[in-house]
Amino acid sequence: MTPFVRPAGRLVAGLFAALLAGCDSQQRLAEVPLPVLASNPAAHDGRRVATSGVVRRFEAPRHYWIEDEDLHRVELFPHARIAPYLGGAVRVEGRFRFSPTEGRRLTLERVEWLSAE
Repeated sequence: MTPFVRPAGRLVAGLFAALLAGCDSQQRLAEVPLPVLASNPAAHDGRRVATSGVVRRFEAPRHYWIEDEDLHRVELFPHARIAPYLGGAVRVEGRFRFSPTEGRRLTLERVEWLSAE
């Protein structure tokens, strides 16, 4: 092997490790309170998060969200999965997305009752 192959190999290995580390941070579940998701949503876009609040619904157009006592909110999907928890306090886990036009959204992976209304 020539001496020039080793640094290139190290560079490729380093880039691959950096990519894997980035993927890991996107896959790792982070506990993020609703006020943090509301105040800095872009920092959590695309990440798996867990948060908690009370499930609420609006009829037209129908949508569900969780909120805290200060009305920090995150919309929840799919609606059919969260509907049975309406009015109850829950802890949710899922993929968080933020868009300036569509707001803060969480696609559910897991829902846990904290208390019923």
